[in-house]
Amino acid sequence: GVLGSGDFARSLAVRLVCSGFKVVVGSRNPKRKANLFPAAAEVTFQAEAVKKADVIFVAIFREHYSTLCDLADVLVGKILVDVSNNTEINHHKESNAEYLASLFPACTVVKGFNVVSAWTLQSGARDGNKQVLICSNNQEAKRTVAEIAQVMGFTPVDMGCMSSASEIENIPLRLLPAWKIPIFLALGLFLCFFTYNLIRQVIHPYIREGKNKLYKIPIEVVNTTLPCVSYVMLSLVYLPGVLAACSQLYYGTKYRRFPDWLDQWLQHRKQIGLLSFFCAALHAVYSLCLPMRRSHRYLLIETAVKQAVEKKMTIWVEEEVWRMEIYISVGIIALGLLSLLAITSLPSIANSLNWREFSFIQ
Repeated sequence: GVLGSGDFARSLAVRLVCSGFKVVVGSRNPKRKANLFPAAAEVTFQAEAVKKADVIFVAIFREHYSTLCDLADVLVGKILVDVSNNTEINHHKESNAEYLASLFPACTVVKGFNVVSAWTLQSGARDGNKQVLICSNNQEAKRTVAEIAQVMGFTPVDMGCMSSASEIENIPLRLLPAWKIPIFLALGLFLCFFTYNLIRQVIHPYIREGKNKLYKIPIEVVNTTLPCVSYVMLSLVYLPGVLAACSQLYYGTKYRRFPDWLDQWLQHRKQIGLLSFFCAALHAVYSLCLPMRRSHRYLLIETAVKQAVEKKMTIWVEEEVWRMEIYISVGIIALGLLSLLAITSLPSIANSLNWREFSFIQ
């Protein structure tokens, strides 16, 4: 059974029907909501829906849980699956699932399906996150909900007892928790190198020679900064591994815990490496766009005019030609190798490699 008539309740009903379950939907206005649900789902009043189902998905907001208190007698012995989320992390002292359990002590409450979006339910597990996190104090109830999730095409993950509900409810509200430190690190490095290159390429020529080179800021200065950030970030990927090895050699054991700063550093290596690849890819794109600039075309024309005035047949400098050819070739190879590292960091690719293969590539 499904209690609620919102977007998530409708998507849940659609997925349950497609998975072969008999679905009954409880609504306060069944006649008005009936056309929103699949024809195979029975839409009726909440009391009737509760009587006809043993497992009930509570797809309503926490603030409306109290409206179900009139159904306490018919809910006795039922399995209530709380699918709700909060609007803020740790918004309440107790989780929504624990609050629901306190209102209906005669029921068995299971927390689950809150990390699955309505879109994933409608489109199927192939186009979204396949994991369904489940927790409850009742093992039999967890097993029942896990079996339903499996039939629906999802992968149930047992998160333990009901005390884990707060952690599960916080998961959808987090914004890239593992990326905060690497992003701030990348921004800090970018600002440092950008300031240095700005002084060197724009401010210094203006002070010494009075040349206005502000036009270099959007492309040239940024393009000079990106590779600097990239190779420093890449070095920060492998440096903590060296420090960890030195620490183990110094203490003569691999079982001693690393310092917290080194432990955090090791855990963020993947994100730092991907940001390094991102900066390198941007550098490649910026470099390809250099000849498209109007300033570059003017410089070519000025060089040609100067060559004609000086009556020079060629301005070929062998050393500069070889230097640029090698520079571009090595850069392409480096970007290719960095792309390989980035691809193998994807979970789907990394899981297909054994430890020796992964270590060889890394």
